[in-house]
Amino acid sequence: MYRSRFPTGAALFAASLFAIAAAFAAPPEGFDARVREAMQAHGVPGMAAAIVEDGEVVLTRGYGVRRLDAPDPVDADTIFPTGSTGKAVTAAALAILVDEGKLGWDDRVIDHLPDFRMHDAWVTREMTVRDLLVHRSGLGLGAGDLLFVPRTSRSRAEVVHALRHIVPATSFRSGYAYDNILYVVAGELVAAVSGTSWEDFIRERVFAPAGMASSVSDEDDRFANPNRAHPHARIDGRMRGLGAQEVLPEREGLGQVAAPAGGLSSSANDLARWLQIQLAQGALPGAGDARLYSEANAREMWTPQVLTPVRTFPPPIDEITPQFSTYALGWSVQDYRGVKLVQHGGAVFGVLTMVVLVPDHDIGFSLQINSEEVVVVRGLMYELLDHYLDAPEKDWVAAFDEWNRARFEAGLAALDAAGGGGRKTGRPSLSLSGYAGAYADPWYGPIAISEEGKGLRIDFSRSPGMVGTLTHHQYDTFRADWDDRAIEPAYVTFALDADGEVDRITMKAVSPLADFSYDYQDLLFTPAEGP
Repeated sequence: MYRSRFPTGAALFAASLFAIAAAFAAPPEGFDARVREAMQAHGVPGMAAAIVEDGEVVLTRGYGVRRLDAPDPVDADTIFPTGSTGKAVTAAALAILVDEGKLGWDDRVIDHLPDFRMHDAWVTREMTVRDLLVHRSGLGLGAGDLLFVPRTSRSRAEVVHALRHIVPATSFRSGYAYDNILYVVAGELVAAVSGTSWEDFIRERVFAPAGMASSVSDEDDRFANPNRAHPHARIDGRMRGLGAQEVLPEREGLGQVAAPAGGLSSSANDLARWLQIQLAQGALPGAGDARLYSEANAREMWTPQVLTPVRTFPPPIDEITPQFSTYALGWSVQDYRGVKLVQHGGAVFGVLTMVVLVPDHDIGFSLQINSEEVVVVRGLMYELLDHYLDAPEKDWVAAFDEWNRARFEAGLAALDAAGGGGRKTGRPSLSLSGYAGAYADPWYGPIAISEEGKGLRIDFSRSPGMVGTLTHHQYDTFRADWDDRAIEPAYVTFALDADGEVDRITMKAVSPLADFSYDYQDLLFTPAEGP
């Protein structure tokens, strides 16, 4: 049959629509160059990006290198730890179990985990599956993170058991405070209800059907993959984030015990699949009627559950201040320029991830870097959003850089005040041997302080490698500097009883910009009783 090489009117119209769609279905012009420019300007070793539009993957790409001292490039299959963006994956695992009728979002946790206890018996009785995921338990910001940050010898069950000793900061369901520990409980809940480990459930029931072939739920599988990004950070300056970029030990971060809160690793190709599933409300791309979870539970996971404080940002990033801000089941839901975003950031030591969905425009993207330059991730995030929302162009990387410099200047001024003119010269009350001994906190457990040579050493015995030197600061306060420089320094203050012996020890982070997971302020050590 003869076919003209010139399209008919109908064909021409269809071809024009296709051309328009194809032109739209692409990242911003010059995106690759923009990424490389931002990386070079801020010393980011490697990055990966994925973009999905109208259900189609339009970009999965790697940039830079996996490790500073090696030439191996980042590609679309390089896996990065994804931090707290994995909370949505744990929520999805629970959604699958809800679909199967094995539990309900409003089931009481204790009915499925009989050993579960909060500090308050009433909260224990009332805590639901939904409550585990929405940060309204009454716990303080990051409460209990030192149980597994920077690492731990505890099991997941031991972390759950320790929860009963953490004193709440507010009343139950009265407000929002971000935590990780209740997602650890959620991981144990998945295991208890499914009869398999959280790791196996994620691997077999989420990653496999989703086609996320390189993603891993067990850190040993990550370390076995040669195509993985290594973590980097600036830790040789006066506070973290300043100084030269350097490679960090890989076994930092939340560790396997806390993996349900943020221990997954994924590539750009796999996150593109995840974005497709999210935008399709649980439907598996290219799999007919097959679904990962139901449309009803897709809506449930995006439905706001608790109001989160609206943070008013200063110029030059004031335009990102939302009109509303909420938390759903493993997702933050807020607006930008009047458009709803479903998003979550992820930060494990030395790696950052951002996953962003714009449901009303059927757009999603992810950004991953193997360093801690938040200005690059956030800046490129808002540049992508402005592109897709047809907003005026703005150099958001430069704007965030200006904001971040002001943040560090304020932090350094606070350090100067604490360690300089504001520091007293009072001598310690006791000889060094008077501070040495075994101590314990109700939720963290034991530490040991010992006299070595002419100084003191401190050992967080349930956190392998968290050992450091105590240097006198003022009066009965010492500064703990850890042998592992990646761990935030802390002030250690001894309080004496009427007999002049140590009665209790409190702590706080030295840096005003320390990650909230170093919740030193929640510790209260007292002398440990003998055997």
